Amino acid sequence: MSESEKLQKILARTGIGSRRQIEDLIRDGRIKVNGQVATIGDRATVTDKIEVDGRPVRLEKHQEQTRVLVYNKPEGEICTRHDPEGRPTVFTRLPKISGQRWISVGRLDINTSGMLLFTTDGELANRLMHPSYQVDREYAVRVMGEVDEDMLTRLREGVLLEDGIARFSDITPAGGTGINQWFYVTLLEGKNREVRRLWESQGVAVSRLKRVRFGPLMLPSRIKVGQWEELGEKDIKALYQLVQLTPKAPVQSGPADKIRMQRQQRKRVTLPPRRSPRRSAN
Repeated sequence: MSESEKLQKILARTGIGSRRQIEDLIRDGRIKVNGQVATIGDRATVTDKIEVDGRPVRLEKHQEQTRVLVYNKPEGEICTRHDPEGRPTVFTRLPKISGQRWISVGRLDINTSGMLLFTTDGELANRLMHPSYQVDREYAVRVMGEVDEDMLTRLREGVLLEDGIARFSDITPAGGTGINQWFYVTLLEGKNREVRRLWESQGVAVSRLKRVRFGPLMLPSRIKVGQWEELGEKDIKALYQLVQLTPKAPVQSGPADKIRMQRQQRKRVTLPPRRSPRRSAN
């Protein structure tokens, strides 16, 4: 007999949405379990009949398989599925998948480029985003203004922002000329515009910002701006272990699947890659 779990946890694994998004669907009466409208706190098993907006969800299909891809976001795209202002979104470039949906692991603001992860496993996405797991994110940032050692010390030790104390866990100078300096900075959480706000608190402005690493994964140089790449089994396993989840088998893509996804990628508009600072060999 299957063990029951919270309804939002089961559905998050199917890629329908994050736990919070699924809770909103439950409150709106859009989910049924065995013909009954679900309520917050309901539990279910993979053998129950679950419907979302009248459509059945095939739970067994999603129990042991997941997909994760890396996307190199250009500036000018927003991280929502639909925008009332008609601006381009990151989801329009992603490959179409049957029976599941891509969930963004965190967000980047419209003026920030670089590494975004997407997965079909809502539970994995939820843990990777949750501050309690302290998954670090690294950024290449160009700032305009005078930067001294006292300022860097304050940014490492912590600065009071409007939503609490924030700090960089690491700051590494990466060159530059004049008042335009590059740094690599690392955060252990992903508050809204945190990198920009930290630098602005010291009286300097961020003129370029690109995420280059998420947890153990670096953004590969082969993934050009506006393109994506699906992760293999080794990298997916590393993400699960990072947030103390049992690894699931990745979706096995055959030759026909790979050709289809490559065609989808070629149909998308590919923006020219931007140059970013490289790490010193020392």
